[in-house]
Amino acid sequence: MYIEQIYTGCLAQGAYYIESNGEVAIIDPLREVQPYIDKGTANNAKIKYIFETHFHADFVSGHLTLSKATGAPIVYGPNANPSFDAIIAEDHQVFPLGEITITALHTPGHTMESTTYLLKDKNGKEHAIFTGDTLFLGDVGRPDLAQKAAHLTQEELAGTLYESLRNKLMPLPDSVIVYPAHGAGSACGKNMMKETVDTLGNQKKMNYALREDMTKEEFIKEVTEGLLPPPSYFPLNVKMNKEGYDDIQDVIERGTKALDPESFELAANETGAVILDVRHQKDFVEGHIPRSIFIGLDGGFAPWVGALIADVEQPILLVTPEGREEEAVTRLSRVGFDNTLGYLNGGFEAWKTSGKEVDTLESIPAENFESIYKFEDVPVFDVRKQSEYETKHIVGAHLTPLDNLNSHLAEYPSEETFYVHCAGGYRSVIAASILKSRGIHNLVDIAGGFKDIKETSISLEEGVSSTSS
Repeated sequence: MYIEQIYTGCLAQGAYYIESNGEVAIIDPLREVQPYIDKGTANNAKIKYIFETHFHADFVSGHLTLSKATGAPIVYGPNANPSFDAIIAEDHQVFPLGEITITALHTPGHTMESTTYLLKDKNGKEHAIFTGDTLFLGDVGRPDLAQKAAHLTQEELAGTLYESLRNKLMPLPDSVIVYPAHGAGSACGKNMMKETVDTLGNQKKMNYALREDMTKEEFIKEVTEGLLPPPSYFPLNVKMNKEGYDDIQDVIERGTKALDPESFELAANETGAVILDVRHQKDFVEGHIPRSIFIGLDGGFAPWVGALIADVEQPILLVTPEGREEEAVTRLSRVGFDNTLGYLNGGFEAWKTSGKEVDTLESIPAENFESIYKFEDVPVFDVRKQSEYETKHIVGAHLTPLDNLNSHLAEYPSEETFYVHCAGGYRSVIAASILKSRGIHNLVDIAGGFKDIKETSISLEEGVSSTSS
């Protein structure tokens, strides 16, 4: 028996490759499926099943493409109603795989079709559970994503999740290994640990939601408390996972069309495409196409695209580092953004050489800002999460979190110069690019973010100040 967790940091997502005696099961595959096929071929093993723990909201799974390429059936748990052929497993249905078995345990609550897969070894001993978004390390799946589809309140879904955990998972042996679908950084939960594998016994000690003496009412209150609104692209990803999508190779072929500056500009004007600049933030600061949006590949790229661009049908044109065009298109497709029209051939240098208009972003190091802050009462906007802000922030700084920046636009000064920062410099450049694309240019980015600000003598405070929003 061989189990491999294939973890994608950008999405904080774990897919799983399980092999026994020449037979393979894949759980919650990413959209680009060739690595799974190649791994099976290299091991002279055949993919027998593709298990889906639920209809994912935060990424587009590769189940359809993988099934088409291998002939392996897609398996969902009870209550799933996909628009394509699939095995809808019964609760406790057993699937043999080589010398081991995988049992479907229906664990509704995150969604009503949510299913945990229990792996038993060749001796019939419970070895591992693949919990999807039912049980994370340190947390459980949020119960507010499937409310509309399930015709239930988040409290009712949370109550269902409580029963699933108590009746299906917590009675399992403490030695059972927990393999979740997500880790820290995913928007599918709120309090996940940075680790990606643990034992059920340790989770019973560490996870607030698995407290032995916890009542159902306490569970509902704690699980639903402090939930931020889900990103607006989530329902669109669910729809694609449930109804189908284009083959990723077709998406890549469309999206990696090389366009010279003239064709690129024409395409932008004719289609209303977002010009998405995915280079490093330092490169964007030094020069970029006017009104382009920065979301760098070397950060939380795909989730930020989903949160800030939101509409998966939105046409996109790419400005990329040389050689990373296909990577950008692939990572966009992971969250359902399949309408990439092409990329700027030769990158930003080609645009600049062509003599077309360019823009820059004023960005200063924290020590320069320190000198300004000491002698002037200047507006400062913090685009980190509320939890980061409350831990510590610049005295008097306004909180305008990046993930709902659009709702704070009216708070920014129309003429007075203001300063923007995040934790390390990535999110503040995203925010600045969005503000500039909306005609707000009287801003300065603080390079290095709060990490560098903490090293200066700038006054800091905890909690929510009266000037935050």
